Amino acid sequence: MKAREWMRDMALTLLILAASFSAVVLMQRAFDTAAIAPVVFVMAVFLVSRSTHGYVWGIAASLISVLAVNYAFTFPYFELSFSLPENVFSGVVMLFVAAMTSALTTNLKAQERMRAESEREKTRANLLRAVSHDLRTPLTSIYGSCSTIMENYDSLDKEQQIKLLGEVCSDAKWLNRMVENLLSVTRIDSGEVSVKKTPTVLEELIDSVLVKFRKHYPDQPVEVEIPESFITIPMDSILIEQVIINLLENAVRHAEGMTRLVLRVFTLGNRAIFEVIDDGCGIPKERLDGLFSGSINRETAAADDGRHGMGIGLSVCATIVRAHGGDIRAESKVGRGTTFRFSLETEDAEHGQ
Repeated sequence: MKAREWMRDMALTLLILAASFSAVVLMQRAFDTAAIAPVVFVMAVFLVSRSTHGYVWGIAASLISVLAVNYAFTFPYFELSFSLPENVFSGVVMLFVAAMTSALTTNLKAQERMRAESEREKTRANLLRAVSHDLRTPLTSIYGSCSTIMENYDSLDKEQQIKLLGEVCSDAKWLNRMVENLLSVTRIDSGEVSVKKTPTVLEELIDSVLVKFRKHYPDQPVEVEIPESFITIPMDSILIEQVIINLLENAVRHAEGMTRLVLRVFTLGNRAIFEVIDDGCGIPKERLDGLFSGSINRETAAADDGRHGMGIGLSVCATIVRAHGGDIRAESKVGRGTTFRFSLETEDAEHGQ
């Protein structure tokens, strides 16, 4: 990383200085004056200091600029001369500009890093609170069911035992999916796992999603609307499947009164737009801003939230989509349903970059 950063800064410095030198030469020929040279190189020093890391390249650019102005654009031409006061003054000004700009840029970048770290800590705290809440209820249910079976084994008939064991199995499956979601979001956030995109056929992706979704919700119909044309999208198909399944499951668990669940995909320019639409109870406007941060306010949660919160799954969805270079959002009206929408670049867009 340091080597790449150093090479980038050096290339950027040389490019800006070369462009400035060429600009001064062109202006000198057009207007028959070299008086503009110091101003152009001061701007070049400012750009270098603003665009590179630390102080080194700004100072180096100011020194090179002083020599260039002195040698090529100040009489006597093509000779270095520091006897004239204006030559010394221009050098001091450029050094001052470089030092001040580099200091300002370094401070701004430090503040940006601190702000980004603060946001990450806030997200971790929100996820931790959501995990603490969402794990407690199913674990309590598992413990209660197992204790009931153990303490009343002889008095419970087979049907009651099967019912309790079925609840244990359901809660255990849900906990397993939550752990997988958490592992996905923390690995991507920490940079341990990079998203490896491979061209994925849209129709095959949707078929795989529906097969997995119907294993858990066989009685929930899903209306599918996808283009008839052949579309391939660069993605990590396993992660994007997880996003779509999370959104579908979220609708099943939380969209009280839902009679219609739609999975729609269409293209808009060089992007593929995915939508999960329900006609359920909707989400209050004040809750929309916190949907993808894991910071759901439990006191204002909908009555149909049941025993599982939705902050974890949506946080995972947002993290995965953003790691793919896409964006995700939600639109909802209370009593009229909710639309979750995210977009990804198509294969043509990837090849065009």
